[in-house]
Amino acid sequence: RKNTKRVPSFRKLLRTSKIKLDNKLKNKQYKQQSAAKKYRKEQKKLREAVRDAISRRPFPLEECKKRQVKIAEKREEEEEEDALPLDMMDEDDLKLMEDLAQKASFLTRDLSSDEPVHVKKRKHESVIDKYEKVPRRMQTEPEKELIHLLPIKDKGGIIPQTMEKPDFNEEPLPVLTPEEMAAQRRQKLQERKMHIAALASAILSEPDNNIKKLKELRAMLMEQDPNVAVIVRKLVMVSLMEIFKDIAPSYKIRPLTEAEKATKVKKETQKLREFEEGLVSQYKFYLENLEQTIKDWKQRKLKKSNVISLKAYKGLAEIAVKCLCELLVALPHFNFHNNIIVLIVPLMNDASKMISELCFEAVKKLFKQDKLGYASLGVVKVISGLVRGRNYDVRPEVLKVFLHLRIKEVELQKDSEDIAPKKKFMTYKEKRKNLSRMQRKWKKAEEKLERELLEAEASESKEKKLKLHTETLNIVFVTYFRILKKAQKSPLLPAVLEGLAKFAHLINVEFFDDLLIVLHSLIASGGLSYRESLHCVLSAFHILSGQGDVLNIDPMKFYTHLYKTLFSLHAGGTNDDTGIVLQCMDVMFAKRRKQVSQQRALAFLKRLSTLALHVLPNSSVGILATNRVLMQTFPKMDLLLDNESQGSGVYLPELEEPEHCNAQNTALWELHLLQRHYHPTVQKYAAHLIVGAPTEGSAALSLDLSQRPATELFEAYSMRGMTFNPPVASVTPRRKDTFSQMDSFIDEELNKQLQQHISETIVHKPLDFAKHLKESSLL
Repeated sequence: RKNTKRVPSFRKLLRTSKIKLDNKLKNKQYKQQSAAKKYRKEQKKLREAVRDAISRRPFPLEECKKRQVKIAEKREEEEEEDALPLDMMDEDDLKLMEDLAQKASFLTRDLSSDEPVHVKKRKHESVIDKYEKVPRRMQTEPEKELIHLLPIKDKGGIIPQTMEKPDFNEEPLPVLTPEEMAAQRRQKLQERKMHIAALASAILSEPDNNIKKLKELRAMLMEQDPNVAVIVRKLVMVSLMEIFKDIAPSYKIRPLTEAEKATKVKKETQKLREFEEGLVSQYKFYLENLEQTIKDWKQRKLKKSNVISLKAYKGLAEIAVKCLCELLVALPHFNFHNNIIVLIVPLMNDASKMISELCFEAVKKLFKQDKLGYASLGVVKVISGLVRGRNYDVRPEVLKVFLHLRIKEVELQKDSEDIAPKKKFMTYKEKRKNLSRMQRKWKKAEEKLERELLEAEASESKEKKLKLHTETLNIVFVTYFRILKKAQKSPLLPAVLEGLAKFAHLINVEFFDDLLIVLHSLIASGGLSYRESLHCVLSAFHILSGQGDVLNIDPMKFYTHLYKTLFSLHAGGTNDDTGIVLQCMDVMFAKRRKQVSQQRALAFLKRLSTLALHVLPNSSVGILATNRVLMQTFPKMDLLLDNESQGSGVYLPELEEPEHCNAQNTALWELHLLQRHYHPTVQKYAAHLIVGAPTEGSAALSLDLSQRPATELFEAYSMRGMTFNPPVASVTPRRKDTFSQMDSFIDEELNKQLQQHISETIVHKPLDFAKHLKESSLL
């Protein structure tokens, strides 16, 4: 039987090739390990040789010379004693000596040594011999600078290597005039600008292919030419900021896992991965450059190789802060956003007004546009840590930023509707026209399922957002309560009270009693300013008008305090406190009409009317608008429009208790004076109130005035810009006819000439003038 070879199967070939590959890999690893082991041994020997060379300490030169001279003299004496004349030696001994003399090793070898001839002289070289071999140098010869190279190792040991530093004969630069220097600087600057523009346009046109040019552009942040360094670095900072805003994706790029890196993917996917990796890397380095620029300026520290002065570094730091603020607002979803927050928030407390205002505005914009709440939560956490870490020694504006948070129930519902995905479904007519009966049936079931899924997504996003807002508010209130407890005399207290007034309706009911006690104690202490006490009152009534309706708390002490301090309101240009008073009146009376007595409403109506006589027009308009609300909200307010007293007692305007001042026995005579006010809007309101504030008829207000709240009217008629609202009509003088103007001019000239003639006649010809008067009297 013929023995034939069987062809190996494909699986066997695969298995065999895999084994071969494994063997090749093992051999390669073994070779690498052997090479590494050999390299480590060589390094170890090299270190030992260097250590031995350092440990050898040579003898002083003079002692070695003396010792060598003594040894030489002693050897000469011994040789003289032992030496025999040649004529006394045998012929065989003489021939042996001649043969040995022909060998070089015989002369150089120490005959007393038992070592072989091939032992090198290096072992027996003395320190003096080595020193003598070094070439002498004259003291006048200038020492040349040496460059130490890598040593060479041979069988004898380590041989150090050096070389002289080459001298470069630089030609002196030509001296330029100021005009030439300016022209040269403009030319360099133009070249840098063109280079920046070319790189930026290339990156923006094809970000995937030109991502490596980001590194080239970022390298220009280290511009070393002192003539153009400041401007070039500023331009590069701004250019990179705009590029990152444009090419950054709308999602956060996460790092790849080891399993994802090992997996084979398509070329397009691999290209996208490389782009994302390069983008995140360059973005990180760019942020680190901005951070280092700000830190160097804050620490007033410049590097030795820096070509920019400390004065010019401030401008660089300001541009760096602007770029960070822009990125904070524009890329809240992208990588390293929390790092930018950590950089920006402490700068809100910076001594430089420009930098602090830039950071304030950036954080405000971030709060206003943040619908989800992730970025707001991050900023609030950093601010809370900053306030606590600085022991509450920060600027009040840092806490006032909390007032711009978008945390309201109405906005929450609105935002959840905005976030919920919207899809347009087919109408009934479109279904009848384009679909069959069976298709319509399936389409109906499909649309029902899609609506349910959309509702589930909307509710989920709403719950997530509500959770984020709850966590944010908890941090805000913890910061406020710490200041109320530990730093009541801090300048942060007004900002805390203002924040409580805004977010009081969102505080947990469990804290209401304690918070009202703290607010009242602050007012009773007398250490607050007028504005701070108004914020306390406003906060208390915000608490009671929300969830506090269910609590049995009597806020009479807050009504009494506001009634008592109304006449302390500033009547001049700094009347911003009027806006807070109008807010207090709205919360205390309009929103709590069922809990307010008639006597209290009458007392406030009378006192506000008296106050309207003393303040600026915009304050008067706001107060009269509040009086209109009181007259329409509470019945029997028209008692004050009648001069007949109602009941017993006399009105006591100086009494501080609104319930017991007998306001029902007075009249609103102030409205008659306000009807003659110089401001037309005040006149309209006074005429409207004096007839009982009707909603219809000829005495009713226009829609522009009647439908606007008091606080809005107060701002609308403000005189901060030194302007009168409504503007005063200019009175133009009546134009005269041309002929009448000419006649008057002629009459004036004739009168001047006549007066001049009379005066000359009186002085020079008094007799003729008397005669003329006598004739004129006879006539």
